[in-house]
Amino acid sequence: MEADKLLENPMNTAEITMDKIVSLAKRRGFVFPGSDIYGGLANSWDYGPYGAQLKKNIKDHWWRTFVESRNDMVGLDAAIIMNPKVWEASGHISGFNDFLVECKECHERLRPDQHLDAANQNAFMLAFSEMTFKKMEIEKLKKEASPDQAMIEKYEHDVETLAEKIFGALRTIECPHCGKRDWSHPTLFNLMFKTFIGPAEESANIAYLRPETAQAMFVDFPLVAGVSRKRLPFGIAQIGKAFRNEITPGNFIFRTREFEQMEIEYFFDSKKREWNEVFTYWQSEMESWMKSVGMDMARIHPTEIAENERAHYSARTVDFEFDYPFGRKELFGLACRTDYDLSRHAKFSGQDMTWQDPETKEKITPFVVEPTFGLDRGLLAILLSAYDEEPVGEGETRTVLRLAKSIAPVKVAVFPLMKNKPELVDKARKVFEVLRKDIVCEFDDNGNVGKRYRRQDEIGTPYCVTIDFQTLDDGTVTVRDRDTMKQDRLSLADLGNYLWEHLR
Repeated sequence: MEADKLLENPMNTAEITMDKIVSLAKRRGFVFPGSDIYGGLANSWDYGPYGAQLKKNIKDHWWRTFVESRNDMVGLDAAIIMNPKVWEASGHISGFNDFLVECKECHERLRPDQHLDAANQNAFMLAFSEMTFKKMEIEKLKKEASPDQAMIEKYEHDVETLAEKIFGALRTIECPHCGKRDWSHPTLFNLMFKTFIGPAEESANIAYLRPETAQAMFVDFPLVAGVSRKRLPFGIAQIGKAFRNEITPGNFIFRTREFEQMEIEYFFDSKKREWNEVFTYWQSEMESWMKSVGMDMARIHPTEIAENERAHYSARTVDFEFDYPFGRKELFGLACRTDYDLSRHAKFSGQDMTWQDPETKEKITPFVVEPTFGLDRGLLAILLSAYDEEPVGEGETRTVLRLAKSIAPVKVAVFPLMKNKPELVDKARKVFEVLRKDIVCEFDDNGNVGKRYRRQDEIGTPYCVTIDFQTLDDGTVTVRDRDTMKQDRLSLADLGNYLWEHLR
């Protein structure tokens, strides 16, 4: 299985497989299979106690970095269900499609574009596009008063030839389930989840779960610009759920049908600032943030997307790809969307989507650069970057998540040396209650201290504080560092300042 291929972590000596990450995530309460007691739901995942906290910490770190710490950014939290005309204007209803084929033997479904090599993918796409055009021409000819039968026959012959090219490309794909190479004719599959507003499931009541968070930021641009009184350039940031009816989700939380995005739409006057300059600036900002949350930068590869592979609205796209155990895949993205979205919404809504310079009174339609961060993929990349195994004695290995301290779900664990000594437990509880007012802490008295250290290492806790009999005599405690395993003796009076200084 591709997911079981080993990936050597350049930051440590551990060999990482997805099985190790999935096992740790479930065992330690980061990520659980969704609806597990009912046999689960394909590629549905729930974030457990530590996963939910880690996810929150990543979002908080992102929000502090890009919204609260900047003068040119404001936030938004928009509705998941929007007017369907939004998706008509954005092109999602007509163009947000993937190809779908089905194995005639076992009925396995997949996206052929993910399994074809470059040459066959190009042949497939060209043949499908041309065949679609020919079929449309045939339908037009048949509706004429005096159809040109010879031309109809020629087009039908062309369709047959193009179909053979399509199936020639498809025959290079082996079904991952049964091994056959016999596929159905490809069809286009719209990725948006459809729902209905109101009690009647009628076409007039159709709505969609948003497939991206971006469009609300464009639709609300005039309102946000008005109330925030920001001058260009400025950005709108949003964190929220998005939904895509993926044909072949998989690889744990890498590709799911329900996911969370952290996105920015950065608006600017393209006459005053060259868009490539803005693009380069945001590429640097994204890389700085990835480094700050502990992603292994040696595994991240900014990849320029060719013009014929970019989205129709993009003047330039760079994908940040990450070396996962299942291959190099997209992590985050950066695109220059020009003035496409605001212009489209102005056309479809009839509303003024321009921005007026308060000094010159000139109205412009701003250009937009869009940094996009996938939260679930980012969390997976962080886990992979942080995961380590190291020998700690004869025949013993410890597993440790070297998470950045700023995002670790638990910052400090407080232990009594022995759980059957009430005086130690009582003192440890008092220390814990004081620390937890300012720091995310955990009280742990389960098992011996060595086992508690191992558990805290696996959830990425930077510091463990142990209360022992010496604490009762002189008011000092042992503070153990996750990464070095070094232990320092500190007074309780100095403990708070020590932790604050080292956790910043």
